[in-house]
Amino acid sequence: MSQILRWQKSSYSAGDVDNDCLEIAATPATTLHLRESDTPTAVLSPTPTALNARLTAVKRR
Repeated sequence: MSQILRWQKSSYSAGDVDNDCLEIAATPATTLHLRESDTPTAVLSPTPTALNARLTAVKRR
């Protein structure tokens, strides 16, 4: 990843003491990148199909 990503936190992250949250960034090619705020060097870049499958599974819980 040679470009600078602009990370955004969820609006549900209130900034409390436990400030660990999921952050997301997108590239102009519409690739999504995900990371946890407490481990910012571990970045995931799932395919749209994989991300959709994961979100669908989480919603079913």
